[in-house]
Amino acid sequence: MSLPDNPKLMSIRTFLKRKGVFAPGHRLVFTNGCFDILHPGHVDLLQRCRAMGDSLVLGLNSDESVKMLGKGDDRPLNTAEERAFVLAGLACVDHIIIFHESTPLELIKACRPQILVKGGDWPVDQIVGADVVAKAGGEVHSLPLLEGYSTTAFLERVRG
Repeated sequence: MSLPDNPKLMSIRTFLKRKGVFAPGHRLVFTNGCFDILHPGHVDLLQRCRAMGDSLVLGLNSDESVKMLGKGDDRPLNTAEERAFVLAGLACVDHIIIFHESTPLELIKACRPQILVKGGDWPVDQIVGADVVAKAGGEVHSLPLLEGYSTTAFLERVRG
């Protein structure tokens, strides 16, 4: 089965070309994750990320990267392309770049966001790329999560 074209999904090379036409002072926000099953907690976090700047880059873990994180043999449940397609339907997500490493560090270095954001389960001092963004004069935030929503908890409920 083939998905329709997804203009928000792009390579880092394509993103950097587009970034070259951002207006001076453009505030780029970056966040990342697996987003295997999109739930209200994800949407809330992504909307708050986007509200912090002018555009949001979402670094999406590839299928291989999700497996490296040890989330379980059956994860991800949806392919990276399927996850990217669903995420592209959100107005708050401007750009999606799939990364294949265990962390988004190289992607963060390439994108050079002014604002780096993760969910509140990540202390600021443990957010990958925080040192890179802070050294460049940017901001790093750990936003509180919407209580009661997580993919792991959802799967536990479904599996009984």
